[in-house]
Amino acid sequence: MEQRKIAFIGAGNMAKSIISGLVNSGYPSQLITTSSPNRANHPQLQQQFGINTTDDNHDAVLEADVVVLAVKPQMMADVCQPFANIDMRNKLIISIAAGVSCGRFNQLFKADLNLVRVMPNTPSLLGEGMSGLFATEKVNKADRLYTEDLLNAVGKSCWVEQESEINNIIAAAGSSPAYFFLFMEAMQKEAEKLGFDQQTARLLVQQSALGAAQMVIHNPDLEISTLRQQVTSKGGATHEAIEVFNQHQLSDTVAEAMQAAIVRAEQMEKLF
Repeated sequence: MEQRKIAFIGAGNMAKSIISGLVNSGYPSQLITTSSPNRANHPQLQQQFGINTTDDNHDAVLEADVVVLAVKPQMMADVCQPFANIDMRNKLIISIAAGVSCGRFNQLFKADLNLVRVMPNTPSLLGEGMSGLFATEKVNKADRLYTEDLLNAVGKSCWVEQESEINNIIAAAGSSPAYFFLFMEAMQKEAEKLGFDQQTARLLVQQSALGAAQMVIHNPDLEISTLRQQVTSKGGATHEAIEVFNQHQLSDTVAEAMQAAIVRAEQMEKLF
């Protein structure tokens, strides 16, 4: 991976997960700076990752080749305001904030930015993330590759061609860990009602979910529907369970939920 000076504006969980992935993959820690107003966290970040820390966003951006904007969408306008007098033309800007469009960033910076929008998800904290990436026309091949390497340090990534498709990534990956958690939560509750203690019920559910995901990963040539069918003997117990899901139109419910996520993401872009 190409080595550049990189500044993280914001030091929340997602920023720390990316930093951890970079450092663990051999990226020079002395080239990484985090800027956060909470000075109490600085010693821990320095000790854990060996990186530079500051509470001066302006200086962090000024010295960086790559700027990762890792603050909440509602804070973005205030955070970006001091950067208006910095020449951003030779910097790569990466945003991991949902709901802030490329056009809005150009307004905030008063410039046509070299910008990539990224939508990661929380499994990035474990190096198992899935991120969607969108680059403006100004982003060259080297910057695209750099951004891809950055996100691949904490999982997998894919590019989308239209900015609007970032909202589809939110529905399919950004929000989806919560969908699985909800399903697992419901299964654990029912397992407890069946008489298992809380710890055993959770173990039954989480190991089954992990095993199912690994079966998908290790069988890339098989459709997920085929894997499901292989577990579902006609007239058996699994078949009866699947029939209940189908009767309650699980597929339609999932589709409706994903569309609701997209609609909300589109609404957020008008708020910030």
